[in-house]
Amino acid sequence: MPIADSVRLGEGVQIFHPALVNLYGCAVGDGTKIGAFVEIQKNAEVGKRCKISSHSFVCEGVTIEDDVFVGHGVMFINDKYPRATAGGKLQTEDDWTVVATVVKQGASIGSGAVILCGVVIGRDALVGAGAVVTRDVPDGARVAGVPARLMARAGASSGPEPRTR
Repeated sequence: MPIADSVRLGEGVQIFHPALVNLYGCAVGDGTKIGAFVEIQKNAEVGKRCKISSHSFVCEGVTIEDDVFVGHGVMFINDKYPRATAGGKLQTEDDWTVVATVVKQGASIGSGAVILCGVVIGRDALVGAGAVVTRDVPDGARVAGVPARLMARAGASSGPEPRTR
């Protein structure tokens, strides 16, 4: 699994197991960390200071802004109506249109989430583990479930403060 010459890596990008990722035609911003078994396809963009955890798939058409956390095994989708064939022949890039997805600055996506194409995950939003996001997530909102449903809006109590070591 290569890191292609077409990849634009910012300064200080950490790829912990370069032999175990597949990156091609994408851009990754300064200070971002990428785990093992991650694929980032052509025309995908990952911002600065992001964390893309292991076993995640970032397909063409996905834009991830700065300071975003992507948990383990997160899958993005870029085709609303996927098919193997068109007119009895295997599809090519000419047979479908990439549908863009945007993850805004500071958002967090829990492990195992699936993000359908054409959605915007808002600034500082939180997507729960295992959620299936089928529509836009507002800025600062928390969503969870299948399909993902609003659990709390921006400004609502987010629960206890995180523990520190």
